[in-house]
Amino acid sequence: MVNNTAMDPAQGIRKRKRTELKYGVLFAAPVLLGYLVFVLGPLAFTFALGFTEYSMVGSPKFVGFDNFVRLFTGKEPLFYDAVISTLYYVLVSVPLGIAFSFVMAMLLNSKIKGRAFFRGLFYLPVIIPLAASSVIWLWMLQPDFGIVNYLLGLLHIPKYTWLSSDTSVIPTLIIFSLWLTGNTMVIFLAGLQNIPAHLYEAIEVDGGNALHKAWYITLPMSSSIIFFNTVIGFVNAFQTFVQPSVMTQGGPNNASYLIVYYLFKEGFQFTKFGTASAAAFLLFLVILLCTAVLFKFSNDLVYYEGKERGR
Repeated sequence: MVNNTAMDPAQGIRKRKRTELKYGVLFAAPVLLGYLVFVLGPLAFTFALGFTEYSMVGSPKFVGFDNFVRLFTGKEPLFYDAVISTLYYVLVSVPLGIAFSFVMAMLLNSKIKGRAFFRGLFYLPVIIPLAASSVIWLWMLQPDFGIVNYLLGLLHIPKYTWLSSDTSVIPTLIIFSLWLTGNTMVIFLAGLQNIPAHLYEAIEVDGGNALHKAWYITLPMSSSIIFFNTVIGFVNAFQTFVQPSVMTQGGPNNASYLIVYYLFKEGFQFTKFGTASAAAFLLFLVILLCTAVLFKFSNDLVYYEGKERGR
């Protein structure tokens, strides 16, 4: 007699896959639940709140697109100040920070005396809490008794109003942002150490110099890391908050009123949560658009070993 109760092999495979899926979902459930509660939930709530008038007193009142109209028509003048200041800060600080950290990584990847010490030294600012770093820089840049102007005085250079001038406050914050490029530098350093040494040796055999090595080997082989750090840099720069909050409070004359600081003031000081939520959702769309544009051109700008560009 033939045993008809034997399980079909295909059926056994399907059962095993269902079991693996069940346990996979079970183990991933805490992360998925946390993402739903702490990311997607607040995002959806913020989007909904952007169509309301709400001041934490009473229930939200639906006002349609009024908050967005007010932002775009100039009825919230601080919003335009925040947008202009933020774009100025982001478009200058991100490329400058990428270039600075990449050059520093190349220097720290070379054979220099005390290399390990300098690597730790340049990474040290990342460990210091950002609020504490902001206070330290605020003291250093004081016009009258700050150490920076004191050193300039020793060189017979006039004192500079770093954070007290409309024209210099954003450039000063940009300079301060270079202090925080330790993470970016370490990522670049890890990528540089993975470049095969025989590629540089081939350049030397062909009579190339350090410039040829950097242009034909280092930059192409590091393009994927440059792309990654650029995306992260734009996302982080758009969300800058601690520096203007601690160092300038958005001044002078709203010149450093960055967008996240604007959201904080609108929501938690002026209790205009509807307007703040609408602006927050617009910020989300801008970051999403910038990221999409970067990914759109990534195939033409980023070199992946074993893959032709544009594919």
